[in-house]
Amino acid sequence: QLQASGGGLVQAGGSLRLSCAGSGRTFSIYATGWFRQAPGKEREFVAAIRWSDGMTYYADSVKGRFTISRDNAKSTVYLQMNSLKPEDTAVYYCAAKRNPFGVLYAAVQYNDWGQGTLVTVSS
Repeated sequence: QLQASGGGLVQAGGSLRLSCAGSGRTFSIYATGWFRQAPGKEREFVAAIRWSDGMTYYADSVKGRFTISRDNAKSTVYLQMNSLKPEDTAVYYCAAKRNPFGVLYAAVQYNDWGQGTLVTVSS
């Protein structure tokens, strides 16, 4: 199971850190990703991290502003979001991918999803 937290209301230019805590079969997770969905829009890839070597991947829209990291001991993945913009407003979901096949930026490749946490960036 995945539990996402850390969302909230922040002004443009501010920062937030999201957490995704895993429980249960965390040893079988190949990668953890963050996705977001704004009202009226499709869910989109934000960032992902591969557990074996810490390799990270980012959407172009957040590259240089967001940082994904992991804490193996806590089975937790973080998404540090800096220089937030109003267009970053969305519900953020973390997800677990349990196999090495396919691509990390496709939501359909992920097996387990957290409940989502709302991030609102005011202008």
